[in-house]
Amino acid sequence: MLDPANPDLAALPQGSEGGHGRRLVVIDEGVDGILGEKIRGYFRERNTPMDYLVLPGGDEHKTLDQMVRVASRLNAIGTDRVGTPPIAFGGGVVQDVVGMAASLYRRGIPYVRVPTTLLGQIDGSVSAKNGVNFEGCRNRLGTFAPPPRTLTDRTLIATLPKRQISSGMGEMLKMALIKDAVLFELLEQYGPALLAENLQDTGPLTGEEQLGREAMHRAITGMAEELQKNLWETDLRRIVDYGHTFSPAVEMKALPELLHGEAVAMGCNFGAVLSARRNLLPYEQLERIVRTTRNLGLEPSHPLFGDPDFLNKALVDTVRHRDSHQYIALPKEIGATTFVDDVTAEEITEAAAVMVRILNGQSPVVDAADRGTYGAGPVE
Repeated sequence: MLDPANPDLAALPQGSEGGHGRRLVVIDEGVDGILGEKIRGYFRERNTPMDYLVLPGGDEHKTLDQMVRVASRLNAIGTDRVGTPPIAFGGGVVQDVVGMAASLYRRGIPYVRVPTTLLGQIDGSVSAKNGVNFEGCRNRLGTFAPPPRTLTDRTLIATLPKRQISSGMGEMLKMALIKDAVLFELLEQYGPALLAENLQDTGPLTGEEQLGREAMHRAITGMAEELQKNLWETDLRRIVDYGHTFSPAVEMKALPELLHGEAVAMGCNFGAVLSARRNLLPYEQLERIVRTTRNLGLEPSHPLFGDPDFLNKALVDTVRHRDSHQYIALPKEIGATTFVDDVTAEEITEAAAVMVRILNGQSPVVDAADRGTYGAGPVE
């Protein structure tokens, strides 16, 4: 992508004829340290006038102030309504901040996404949403504003720290659990190799069959399939919200300890525990989920997932977000999902106790007499 002979990055979104003046390139500061000179060199070689703004990454910087910084720079350089769309280089935080600024500046201008994290390439690359954290709540302010152009290049994640790759694999695990048993089996069998290679398919186990490419393709297309049929979220029952019922509160409370994908993976494990205790998910599959999570370099639990009072408060906020319904997505088997709307405080307390066991390295399988028989059944 950063080869000056490749016109894709400099190209305008379809329908844009080009404006006057410079375009803004917003770069995550971590990306700037690795790729900043190559990005600037690309546009120099193509004689394309650009302006640059470097922003910090991390959810603690996903704020209104950062969004206003972007909007102020757009205004300062005279960004046109259509012809000079900004470009966002970075992970989900930078993508959200730039996307929200673009959606508000002149009541909405086009922008270009270039996600540089695995999480951003799987999740954010096909999302219509953006947002910032507000008053301790994740993504409490935001808009729906899909960009007309997103460029995804797997080589951009080749030099990422392993923790960032693991975080992205948390979202990949989510997609596997909700709708793609083949992807789960790929992660289960080859997860450590994929992690070691940053999904670049450089090793003997992955190279010949391009398993990293396949895993990313399955996760991205699976996400796109789910989002495109409910892009504006008119239906609040979304299987892609699996793992996101309790994890946003955990992530914000623990900030900056947890990355987003780490919290999502924990939320997926908690959902699997709830499902197993309802006799929806076989306990053997719960054990596979916990084991595979660890093999991806992720922790399946956290002390906050062992705190029932905290989790019950988190559910109250989620219910507000889902129009007075729980609509909790739960796996009924690996690769298939259902919704429930009747999870009780007692269930959460008992599932939290299992999460403490998992946190302590113990098996999630408890005595058969204590497995629970909850629930009125799935929501149709």
